[in-house]
Amino acid sequence: MAEVMRMQDITKIYPNGFVANKDITFAVGEHEIHALVGENGAGKTTLMKILFGMEAPQEGKIFINGKEEKIANPLDAIAKGIGMVHQHFMLVPSLTVAENVTLGAEPMKNGLFDFDGAVKATQEIADKYNFNVDALQKVSDLSVGQMQKVEILKALYKGAKLLILDEPTAVLTPQETEELFEQLFKLRDSGVSIIFISHKLEEVMRICSKVTVLRHGRCMGSMDIAGLNEAAISKLMVGRDVVLKIDKEAPKLGKPVVEIQNVVKINSIGKNVLDNVNFTIHEGEVVGIAGVEGNGQTELSEVLAGLSSFASGDIKLNGQSIKGKTVREIRDQGMAYIAEDRMVEGVAGDMSIKMNIVADRFTKPDFKKGMFMDAKKINDIADQYIKDFEILCDSKDQPVRMLSGGNIQKVVVAREFTSGANFILACQPTRGIDVGTAEMIRKTIVKKSREEGTATLLISADLNEVLECSDRLLVMRKGKIAAAFPKANEVSEETLGEYMLGVKEMTQEEMEGLL
Repeated sequence: MAEVMRMQDITKIYPNGFVANKDITFAVGEHEIHALVGENGAGKTTLMKILFGMEAPQEGKIFINGKEEKIANPLDAIAKGIGMVHQHFMLVPSLTVAENVTLGAEPMKNGLFDFDGAVKATQEIADKYNFNVDALQKVSDLSVGQMQKVEILKALYKGAKLLILDEPTAVLTPQETEELFEQLFKLRDSGVSIIFISHKLEEVMRICSKVTVLRHGRCMGSMDIAGLNEAAISKLMVGRDVVLKIDKEAPKLGKPVVEIQNVVKINSIGKNVLDNVNFTIHEGEVVGIAGVEGNGQTELSEVLAGLSSFASGDIKLNGQSIKGKTVREIRDQGMAYIAEDRMVEGVAGDMSIKMNIVADRFTKPDFKKGMFMDAKKINDIADQYIKDFEILCDSKDQPVRMLSGGNIQKVVVAREFTSGANFILACQPTRGIDVGTAEMIRKTIVKKSREEGTATLLISADLNEVLECSDRLLVMRKGKIAAAFPKANEVSEETLGEYMLGVKEMTQEEMEGLL
């Protein structure tokens, strides 16, 4: 099979001395979906930034269709037939699908933007690959799955023959994922090669023919998928055996910790984004919430954390209402919070790892020596948690933003899991992080519920995660609880997907006693 792209002996060292890539060789063939996997900080993102012209390597060469190329910037990469679909979509919501797809390479007529030409060109590509997208629709009216397709259409419109997909299924339902895979197979068969970056190894096994594994900036090898299984790939990524299933005993339920009673939240345009939400979380249990993103999960977590208010109803934490209370007051009442966006709400990027770890407690009396902070105690705790939670860093005084995404998440988890709270609000706790770190976080969530009687609300777009970790499972759709399952381990991903998409819905009578 002819190679469409080869990265030969790529080395990238940042000014602070961090070796992101060391002598990596990575090649992709024609008609191939090739997986690129590795833990956070393994060097995947840096390698792809080099291929897409966003970073320059110190050493190494890049060959496109056998010819050595220098890729100066992303426009240069696009001109050479390389397209990249980022994990966070780069779309303009107020524009139509056609305007987004042709942005930067607009068809012109008499010196003006040819809107009809853009619509025609976009619809032709969409129809060719069975992308069920209307070129005239506004992006703001699309589902997450459709936005994913628009991002791919953008790359195809600009002539991409090599497509880099970064975590493409992170926010999709099983049904949307299936649809995407069908389209990727069609693209592959039509001559587009695909680099598939994912932490979901079952997907890698299913749609890829080859896999390249990175660990600590080095290449552990490129192999045919046919001779591998998930456990073997995990071991190459992490350097040890990873448990992909969590064995847990039945929960021992205690008293109610969180009581959500008829909560309504209205957004700025008068729409109910939380519509009469009711459920209770007890000591010792993990309650999972599944749902297509944008169906009220974010608003629910913000209301619980005290980041936004609600119009009516009440929320009680440890028997006391949280209505009108500040984030600090709610935390003091017994809540720990793993935020959905770790960089915005989870950490202060310019502050040290040490200060981020103790950010919730350095004002407390036992962290003070007279008028000042107890530096020795803070240093000792930071050292201990860096060791316990395996945070890879140069020093505890390093700014937290210098760490990889997975290690930043470990800093958040180290702080929140040791805060002494009896309610953990965990929002997307393992999004975009590797199997080793994800395993540690999931096991700790379950362990704290079983050994310490912690009540946990797990909100995650990763269905495997909510099914593995949760004791009870709820589905949110259009701001309401659309389904409730008393035993998460007895529900299939397909069934969940049907309720998430609104194909099925439970009545209030059916959910009686399950909330």
